[in-house]
Formats: sequence, structure tokens, C-alpha cells
Amino acid sequence: MELGKYGVFTFTDILDEEALSELARRVEGLGYSTLWYPEAFNYETFALGGFLLSNSKKLIVASGIANMYARDPAASVMGCNSLNALYGGRFVLGLGVSHAPLVSDVRGHEYKKPVATMRKYLEDMDLAWTALGEAPPEKQTMLAALGPNMSALAAEKTMGTFPYNITPAQVALSRAAMGPEGKIVCEQKVCLTTDPVMARAAARGALAPYLPLPNYFKNWFRLGFNESDLENGGSDQLMDAMVVWGSSEQIGETLSKYLENGADQVVIQPIRPDGQPGIHWEALEALAK
Repeated sequence: MELGKYGVFTFTDILDEEALSELARRVEGLGYSTLWYPEAFNYETFALGGFLLSNSKKLIVASGIANMYARDPAASVMGCNSLNALYGGRFVLGLGVSHAPLVSDVRGHEYKKPVATMRKYLEDMDLAWTALGEAPPEKQTMLAALGPNMSALAAEKTMGTFPYNITPAQVALSRAAMGPEGKIVCEQKVCLTTDPVMARAAARGALAPYLPLPNYFKNWFRLGFNESDLENGGSDQLMDAMVVWGSSEQIGETLSKYLENGADQVVIQPIRPDGQPGIHWEALEALAK
């Protein structure tokens, strides 16, 4: 499956029917090839995927990321099969193990060892594909993977990885773990402003939920950051890496580094300079290729 070089990620929970329809149509109209959306606290991943697919013609729609604890493996297979059968093979199921607080406190499940649990889930998906009929030639699934073990599993069992909250240096780490197989799709937050104070304030607002989560800060340490970068809302160095800011040309240089380093797709998450929630269309328009 060809994903294209540039995609878009945005939070969808706050968007109503009209805004979601506009999202799919405008992202496609700007020439982006893939729209990635999360599964958090509002919309269910397959229901939302179907709506976005129905409001586009050629756009690839991808869950980024569906929580594996939200449904059993057979339900994931059936949902993935259904959307691809009904919408011309344009859906990618991005799966992840989520985070312990969201799994244990919100959903009431036991949060187990991530890699072993995901391996078992994917093996059970394989069994479900066999039971429900012949598996497709290419299973359109990907994994949220930051560390080497999950990245290796992604290359073994899926189309590839969707690492989040990273820098261009992640590409080499992922490829070293994955070997030659599998796609690497990299998310990058951007803020279209040349004002460093405004950009870093917006970045700290966007990164605040992630700073305490081990999945992310352990990977930041692999990328060369340290514990001091987590203090006081995050260092300027960490903020500037996680949320690239500047002119469209300056931001574009960083996005290009991902592709130069071997990423298959870079996914742009535009952060509004005023720090408010919502889609910053000006940034997506300026960065459209």
C-alpha cells in the first residue's frame, strides 16, 4: 500500500459532524494523502473512520492510534475488513497498547507487558482472519512503536510503525530495530509562527499530557534528552524538537529531514500559535506540497 509522502494528524474528539466532514474534504483537497486520527475519549475508531472515508474520495484514512484494549482481535479484523471492503481499501488500522492510566483507570483492564500483549493480540488477529475467510495479501495494520522491541514486532507482523512525539533521528532507531522490512510513518507537530515565546508556550500546552508518560520520556532519553528536559514544563530544547516552529520554509526543512533519513511518510500535526484547540488550517495550507 502506498501511503504518500505527507499526511495530517489532528485530534477529532472536539469536532462535530460538520467539522469532521470539512476536515476530510479539506485535507484531501490540499493534496495530503493520508489523514490520521486518534482514539481517545469520544469517537469510536471504526465509526469515525467510516465517516471520514465517506466524506472523501481518494484519501487514505488511518487510526492513529486505536487502543487494542478497546476491542477483541476478531472485532479489529472485522472492522478493518469492513471499512476496506466498503471504501476501496483506503483504511489503515493503527494499533497501540495505549498507556497504563487510560487502560486501568479509564477502561478497567489490567495493563500487561506491552510487547508480549501486542504479539498475542496480533497472533489472535491472524487466527480471526483465517476463521473469517482468507486474509488480505497485505494486512493494512500498523503499530504505535517507539522502542526497539515493539518496532521489530511491527516489522514482523504489520505494515510498519507510527512513532509519535519524536525527532528525525527516530528514523534510524526504528530502522535499526526493524531491519529492511516495514514502513516508518513519523508524526511531527508544527507551529507556524516565528515568535519563540508564543511557539514554546503552545508547545508546552500540547506536550503537557505526554511528559509524565514513560512510553514517551523513555524514548526521548534514547533520542538524547535527559531528565532535566522534563522539568518545569519541558526544556526549550525539548519543546523546539517536539513542536517545530518558524516560517513554512523553516518547518519544511525539518519535515524533509524525515524523508531524507528514510521515513516513508511524515505526518504533520499543526498546533495553533495561540495554544487553543482546533485545526490550524493556515499551517496545513502553507505546508501543502
